[in-house]
Amino acid sequence: MFDDDEEEFADSSLIEDIERFEAHLQGSALQFMDSDRIENIIDHYLVQGQYQKAKAASELGMYQFAYNPLFQLRKAQSLGGLGILNEALEIIQLIEKTMEPSSELYLTKASLHSQLRDHKNAIKYFHLAIDVSEPNETDFIFLDISIEFQRMRMYPEAIEVLKEALRVNKYNESALYELGRCYDIMEENQEAIKAYTEFIDEQPYSATAWYNLGNAYSKLEDFEKAVWAYDYAILINDEFGPAHFNIGNSYLSLEKYHKAIEHFELCQKHDGDDAMAMCYIGEAYEQLNEFNLSKHYYKKSIEMEPMLPEAWLGLGIVEDLMGHTREGIVLIQKALDFDPENAGIYHVLAGAYEKLELREETKFHYEKSLELNPADEECLSDYIDFLSDESPIEAYRVLQDFLQGEKENAIAHVLEVNLQWMLGQRSEAIRLFNNCLEKDSIKAKTIFEINPKLLDDHDFLNLSE
Repeated sequence: MFDDDEEEFADSSLIEDIERFEAHLQGSALQFMDSDRIENIIDHYLVQGQYQKAKAASELGMYQFAYNPLFQLRKAQSLGGLGILNEALEIIQLIEKTMEPSSELYLTKASLHSQLRDHKNAIKYFHLAIDVSEPNETDFIFLDISIEFQRMRMYPEAIEVLKEALRVNKYNESALYELGRCYDIMEENQEAIKAYTEFIDEQPYSATAWYNLGNAYSKLEDFEKAVWAYDYAILINDEFGPAHFNIGNSYLSLEKYHKAIEHFELCQKHDGDDAMAMCYIGEAYEQLNEFNLSKHYYKKSIEMEPMLPEAWLGLGIVEDLMGHTREGIVLIQKALDFDPENAGIYHVLAGAYEKLELREETKFHYEKSLELNPADEECLSDYIDFLSDESPIEAYRVLQDFLQGEKENAIAHVLEVNLQWMLGQRSEAIRLFNNCLEKDSIKAKTIFEINPKLLDDHDFLNLSE
């Protein structure tokens, strides 16, 4: 009870001091204040981001207590907040000659160098701060160092520093988040899985670690393991909205649509309505052929975020599936207006125009999709199939032009095998099929899905075995 009363008295005293100081800034006389009270006023303003007032209070402290370098340090911190960085550094360099080395002094100098984008010197002074800090209080300084390395795009170095932060404080979830971000940028998902698994061995009740592990598995498209990891995150914290959202996405990929809907709804229960969650619920109902429900959720998504391309695209696809292809195209075009570099939308439009037998529009949209994303196997397969229906010769010419453009697409040569067979170039088709098998036997065997007639061709079957 005494402690509570003392804290309440300290708070009320600070409020009175702030009121007196602000009256002084308006021209009122100010009676003497001891140094601790002035320091509390400055700290209040620094925490609130009121740097101009913090600067004024620091200058008052410098005037009344010229022997105390702390007020010069506070002025430097205030100037840093105001973006007056070189003047702040000049003050730091002056007080370094008289002030005992301290973590706060070096952290202030490191922060100023960081703001000046002098990342190497920032790292230097962060390390000096570590040298004079208590070992168990250095994890956030290591986190600051990792941010400087990231700004220099030195991600392996950032990862090592983050691991050091976690060795100091295994509960530092900010470091855990940054670790995941670095692995994500480097596309080292297996390393991320290893790091999170090791962390979980030490801290099995970290919802953040399980969540990040799920993200790493998702990026590898191992959705079963992603669900397993997200489930643990939710078991530890059932109000963890992002975990519900991501497990919903995983269930979508696993075609478990009712489970997906359940978790997107839980995400919104805990974090509030979300346009993307509504959109994905619409997608789940679309896959369940519940088109009216699907349209309902896509429209709710658009009401919340009118420029969301995914929702317009979904709404257009549903109209197309319901037999309203022309209406669908108008909606899909709206999605394209909001995301004009999205290859997938051009692909969907190509399919819709193909249904309407509008050949030129179909060709244009297939070609635009492949221009934006040459590696899209499904789009290339659909385009070549579309051309082959009318003219295998034209399809072969287009595919050769595509290959000569040195574009990487894993299905391209398999499609070439099929076209050669269709054009009667059987021996060349067999030779190329053999090459495809040597390069990627699994991909090569998709020829039997592309052209089931080849299942009756003994030469192709023998080679594939």
